[in-house]
Amino acid sequence: MPSDLHYLSLDEVARRLKARKLSSVEVTESMLDRIGKVDPGLKSYATVTADRALADAVRLDAETESGISRGPLHGVPIAVKDLCNTEGIATAAGMEIHRGNVPSQDATVVGRLKQAGAVLLGKLQMTEGAYGAHHPNIPAPLNPWNAAYWTGSSSSGSGAATAAGLCYASLGSDTGGSIRFPSTMNGLSGLKPTWGRVSRAGVFALAESLDHIGPMTRSALDAAIMLGVIAGPDPEDPTSVGLPVPDYAASIDQGVRGRRIGLARDMHGLDEDASRALDGAVEALKNAGAKIVDVKLPDGFDQGARDWVPLCGVEAAVAHEATYPSRAAEYGPVLSGLLDHGRRLSATEVAKMQLRRAALTGELNRLLASVDLLLMPVMARAVWSTEALQAAGRDPETVAARLRYTAPFDLSGHPTLTLPGGMSEDGVPVGFQIVGKAFDEGLILAAGHAYQQRTDWHSRRPPL
Repeated sequence: MPSDLHYLSLDEVARRLKARKLSSVEVTESMLDRIGKVDPGLKSYATVTADRALADAVRLDAETESGISRGPLHGVPIAVKDLCNTEGIATAAGMEIHRGNVPSQDATVVGRLKQAGAVLLGKLQMTEGAYGAHHPNIPAPLNPWNAAYWTGSSSSGSGAATAAGLCYASLGSDTGGSIRFPSTMNGLSGLKPTWGRVSRAGVFALAESLDHIGPMTRSALDAAIMLGVIAGPDPEDPTSVGLPVPDYAASIDQGVRGRRIGLARDMHGLDEDASRALDGAVEALKNAGAKIVDVKLPDGFDQGARDWVPLCGVEAAVAHEATYPSRAAEYGPVLSGLLDHGRRLSATEVAKMQLRRAALTGELNRLLASVDLLLMPVMARAVWSTEALQAAGRDPETVAARLRYTAPFDLSGHPTLTLPGGMSEDGVPVGFQIVGKAFDEGLILAAGHAYQQRTDWHSRRPPL
């Protein structure tokens, strides 16, 4: 077996499995061995399901020998964020009070991954309740590129494990930036699909009208393969949209020739790393045949970032009403602060924010009608050390500034793909976003693939 088996792309390992150049047992054993050696230092897994993974790998290899293929993930080891229900496996959502929660059935996305032949290695650690900080009693995953730097939240374990070669892909969730933050900080290709494209049935909620479930991978192609498996309508989730699911992987070579890509000239506060990543994306996409056009961000864009915390808080208060405030002492201070904030809001305040949200969504739809795609930073300050993050604090303006380029697209539900586009002086990845029209994931994935055909940032690996 190749010594770097753990860093093969999902697409490559799937093709080798299909051609019987590798077996699922070989790949799964190799991955479990790496988890045992590397993850004690990274703490990316909340639960490793070794026995079940190996049993599934044996079964899937037998199916392969019989000429049966379940789909594009047949025999491929993956992992999921620990807010996705897994039958018979604890699902804690980063919370002390849910450590003993063992669901009786899988979340829809987990069921679809299994139906496509994926081997589940385990559950990935996350912040408490998928908000902004880990529970004080649960160790936070470390950034495999530089342990002094933020891993991103809330899909921190998904970011660390996928970057470190501890799974071939993972699922994350994004309510205000929680696929995009760990993707940029760990050098991943992370997709926040359109709201409604992927079922949320069986997924622990932070704020239901803001929550998005999506893939975190090491390339746009791998994200396309994962999205093709998990997307689509679900009777268990009435908010899932009944549109047909394209073959994203089959159309990923469509490129961007002749496409108009908007770049906002009123972005402010970008540091040199964030600016360089955007400049590099512009150059690569122009070389691929795209036309870069100047656009202006909607008037309500910044207000959307400021409205995000209270809107998230009021929906989170609903999600937690069975245990908060009745068990408030068991919560960490950051999540309890959000819930208290949400519980204090008046109906009038919430109504005003929802009206502004609807207006912002309309403004973004109008902007995206004038172009095919948007190029955006993920954060104005491209990378954060944990020390700088703690020093910055969590006052509303600081949080809104960090969420400026992510939260508005959770409010509007538009799809966005985060890609690695550079490296900081301290050896930490720097990312950027490609944003598309609602349900146009195929184009943003094709644009991401075109970019990655001309750059190598996505092929770089942490110095473990």
